[in-house]
Amino acid sequence: MKKILIVDDSEFYLEIAKDILESKYEIIMAKSGNEALAHLSKGFIPNLILLDIIMPVLDGWEAFNLIKGISLLAEVPIVFFTSLDNEDDLKRAHSLGAADVITKPFENRDFLHRIDSIIERIAGIS
Repeated sequence: MKKILIVDDSEFYLEIAKDILESKYEIIMAKSGNEALAHLSKGFIPNLILLDIIMPVLDGWEAFNLIKGISLLAEVPIVFFTSLDNEDDLKRAHSLGAADVITKPFENRDFLHRIDSIIERIAGIS
């Protein structure tokens, strides 16, 4: 079963994403960038990371750069999962190399379809 790490300081969005994805994927949740890095530093290598941008202490931008700096995780696709929807933030996310940007709130079927598409694309490459 493919593994997804969901990182969001909102319990609400963590649970929604988990509820949508858990029938198809193994889900690990983290409530902060630091908690996500703790999971990853213990050897957990997900197939995809869903990463909120607006989080206290270690925001998604910083967490993205730290994760991509870890050689074993450099190729893991990261999808920003955020309420930010302005053009500058979307451009920044894509310029960093994000696999996608999913804005909150979202439609459940579209959310699942986009995650499935990225997982399938990665599976086709490896």
